[in-house]
Order: sequence, then C-alpha cells, then structure tokens
Amino acid sequence: MANTFIKAEKIAAQALGLLEREIILPALVWRNAGGDFAGAAGDTISIRVPARTTARTRTLRGARGASSEGTGIITMDELTETKVDVTLDTDVYSAVPITDEELTLDIVDFGAQIAEPQIRAIAEGVENALVAEMTGATYANEVTVPADATDLYDYIVDARVALNKANVPMSERFLVVGADFEGRLLKSDELHQVDKAGTDSALRDATIGRLAGFEVVVSNALPADVGFAFHRTAYVLGMRAPAVPEGATYGASRSAYGLSMRWIRDYDFRNVQDRSLFDVYIGTNIVADGPDGDDAGSDPDFVRAVKLTLAEPETP
Repeated sequence: MANTFIKAEKIAAQALGLLEREIILPALVWRNAGGDFAGAAGDTISIRVPARTTARTRTLRGARGASSEGTGIITMDELTETKVDVTLDTDVYSAVPITDEELTLDIVDFGAQIAEPQIRAIAEGVENALVAEMTGATYANEVTVPADATDLYDYIVDARVALNKANVPMSERFLVVGADFEGRLLKSDELHQVDKAGTDSALRDATIGRLAGFEVVVSNALPADVGFAFHRTAYVLGMRAPAVPEGATYGASRSAYGLSMRWIRDYDFRNVQDRSLFDVYIGTNIVADGPDGDDAGSDPDFVRAVKLTLAEPETP
C-alpha cells in the first residue's frame, strides 16, 4: 500500500496543532529500576523488594523459663524478601516503506512527514503498554466515587490515607486521571484554589494542580472514568534501544518524548524503495510489597497505588 502525501504547487509550512494526546505516563513511573538488561538471563532483571516484619515486646524483669521449657523469652521471626521481575518482552516498532517516486516527487521534509509520525507512534505504543499494566493490576485498595458526588476531594483524601497507612513515601506521589475524571475534579472547590503550573512542557500542560499531596495530571491514554493515585515506584518501565546491526545502511539511536529508540533506514532495491524502522524493547510490571509480620506467608500486596473509579449513574 502506497503512502498518501498532500501535493500542491506551493505549500506554506505552518505549525498546526495536531489532534494527538500528550505523552505523560512514562515520565511519572520508575524507569529502568533494575539497571542494564545486557547479559541478563531471560532478558529479565529482578528488583529486590525489602523484607518487612513487625516488632515485638517483652516485659522487663519477667520470669525466665528453664531452657528445657521452650526456646526462651524471645520470639524469633523470619524475614522474607520478595522480588519484582521486569522482562523485555515486547518490541514496539513502526516500519514504513518509501518508494523512489514518493521520495523524489512527494516528500518535502522527511523528518516531519516520515520520521515524526513514526516516533510519535512509538511513544504512544510505550504509553499504551503502561496503561495496560495499570488497568490490569489487582489493587489492595480501591476507591469508588459515587455518581452523584459533586466534590471529589474527600475521595482523593481516602486514596491518600490508604497510601499513608501502607507507609508509602510522601514525596513523588501522583494522581493521574482520565478525561471524565478530570472534568469532575475541575469543578471541585478545592481545586479552584490551586495555582496553575507556569511552564510549557507537555507534563506541565497536563498538570492541573496539587491536591491532598498529589500532583494531579490528566492523561487521555487512560480510560475516561478512572484515576490512579500512586508513588513513582508503583509501576516499572524497562526499556532498551536495540543495537544497530552492522549490515544496516544507516542506523542510530534517537531520543524523543523522553524515550530512547533505534532508527534504521536502508534500501530495498527489489521493490525500489527505502525502508524506515523505529523501535524499542520494553517491559512493564507493578511493584508489589512482600508480607509483613502480621500476614507472613501471604502473597505480596500492591499497596503503592490506589485505583479510583467513577461510578456510572443509575439507569432510571
């Protein structure tokens, strides 16, 4: 299938606002937490999650039993570390053929007409993988916002309390919401008092303020009716730009939208066309914390994030 390019006697170059979503989520999560994937068995890096336990007490000057009566007055606990595996299991790519005729007669700016749409596709593909991880996870704490709630502030506080009880660090907390969730938030009296950010970066454009200790950000990559209150370490994104093969006519690593990727361009003489390939290897996961002394032996809990959902209005 041939590409389609607009041709005219004269085209004025203008900076048009494209109908594209801002790339937000990769900047908010734990990036490459385990280090370099080179040489890792199974393309997997394991991130150690420290063991948790609960302190015990004893009464001073209490009676000591004879050694034959038991193990002593001190109760021993076992520490169990857990791990989070991040595997590079997906190649996010965009491949486009460019015929000689297109290159000669149609394409005015290769970067703008070919490379930029491909790079954009890669960035959205990486973000989509994060969204799939976030929406598919099982959360220890969830908050449902009633359909008739006029102010969401109390429910944001509920999410904060859940993170506080799990001893999640106060810093680097984010509340990322979908479009409908944002609309309800913007009507909040609490949010009206928040100063807006003043820079023009993509992340700051998407930031709608700080609320209950969270930096509140909207992302159109998320379902419209959900939000996630989380610490940066709740989600892991591992990435590696593939090596450029020696046989490629041209190849290089490129960075865009805060992401690194590979670009290969070569010539397919049998079909008389160039080929442009952008790609990046990625892997995602959640960071579930191991059991503490009270629930030893249970499965790890995902407590570094709280899922919030807008309830659907009841059908009359």
